[in-house]
Amino acid sequence: MIYEPAGHLLTPTDEEAPRRVARLRELGLGDQPDPEFDEFARSLAAATGAPFAMVNFIDENRQYFAGLYSPASAPATSGSGLVAASGAGADPGRIMARDHGWCPHVVVRRLPLVLDDVCDYPRFAGNPVVDEIGIRSYLGAPLIDRTGTALGTICLVDTEPRPWGRPGLEFIKGKAAELMDRIHERERQRG
Repeated sequence: MIYEPAGHLLTPTDEEAPRRVARLRELGLGDQPDPEFDEFARSLAAATGAPFAMVNFIDENRQYFAGLYSPASAPATSGSGLVAASGAGADPGRIMARDHGWCPHVVVRRLPLVLDDVCDYPRFAGNPVVDEIGIRSYLGAPLIDRTGTALGTICLVDTEPRPWGRPGLEFIKGKAAELMDRIHERERQRG
């Protein structure tokens, strides 16, 4: 895997991005909130007790949370799409820079990623969401389409370290497969 500098963080080179963007357009995904995906994110958070859950689609430049769950008491977001320290109760932003968070790594690697405590991994501890938002743990899996394209991810994050372990890995993989089944069913119905 090749990494390219993006500010102070190394992000993976994403050779599949143009194909992903075309496939997301075909499916009508990745550029607007989706109530079904919001509900899916809510169910992920409810099942795990995580304070944040997302259905995330990634293009060449950004990440878009078409499904997003955060508690009503969560901090508001800043203009950069990152959670800011003030303004409790506001709806979190749905756009995040491509070099923030760990979902771009999951998409390029096409494998789930379990980080019980991101500070234990020097490669991931320097991510802007650690300092700017206070994220300490991450659990994510790729959404791989029937065409073989990695469309995005589903993920859970927490501001505290969490022992996701093997049960978390199996949970997130199963939920990613479930969501892909739903996306493919939508595609069939549009037919």
